[in-house]
Amino acid sequence: MLTAHTIKILQSLDKKKFRQKYNLFLVEGNKIICELPNSNFKIKEILSTDPEKIKFSDVPIIHISENELKKISFLKTPKDSVAVCYMNSEKKMADPDIQIVLDGIQDPGNLGTIIRLADWFGIEQIICSEDTVDFYNPKVIQASMGSFTRVNMVYCNLTDYLSNTENVNIGTDMEGENIYQFEKPKKLNLILGNEGNGMRPETEKLLHKSVSIPRFGTSQSTESLNVSMAAGIILGQLFSK
Repeated sequence: MLTAHTIKILQSLDKKKFRQKYNLFLVEGNKIICELPNSNFKIKEILSTDPEKIKFSDVPIIHISENELKKISFLKTPKDSVAVCYMNSEKKMADPDIQIVLDGIQDPGNLGTIIRLADWFGIEQIICSEDTVDFYNPKVIQASMGSFTRVNMVYCNLTDYLSNTENVNIGTDMEGENIYQFEKPKKLNLILGNEGNGMRPETEKLLHKSVSIPRFGTSQSTESLNVSMAAGIILGQLFSK
């Protein structure tokens, strides 16, 4: 049985300041939890309504009730288990040939989907502006569907980073070069801007090239694509070259 104090701490982990205070975050659902042993994330403990379904020999597994699971879960329909994990210290890798750079992404679902896309295309690192939604946000972790275990996340001052990177900085713009005709550089950063405002001016100034996704439909009523949808289309085209 979980104590009221433990429940209060776990419930607080939906907020960044408490995740940082306790150095903990939650991973929900056996399917995603089972990917953790193959990652560099350390599990503190697993709370499960059916411990027999989890076979981790070196991790404490605590049997909890359905009611306790509902209290600590951040999902509308709680899964079978919750893993309490330690946050990792941030370590930047050398710039890979293709890298995603995020400028002010705010929606956790978008970030989680972009992490999943990066994993799908074998992109090992995402660089984020300091005001991009927190990687450990429970909605980001859930939307990434386990891909967060395989993509390195770095938060930094984007102006400093983009000024010093050796990769070609490529952004999205309605007036940019057609992505289907674009000649891919050997090393590039694909920069994606805020959902409502796009890239901030200081980021745009550091772009070397811009690309656009042409609209083929006869209707002109759709003004733009969701940032994660646009990322998927652009990455698919870049990796086909």
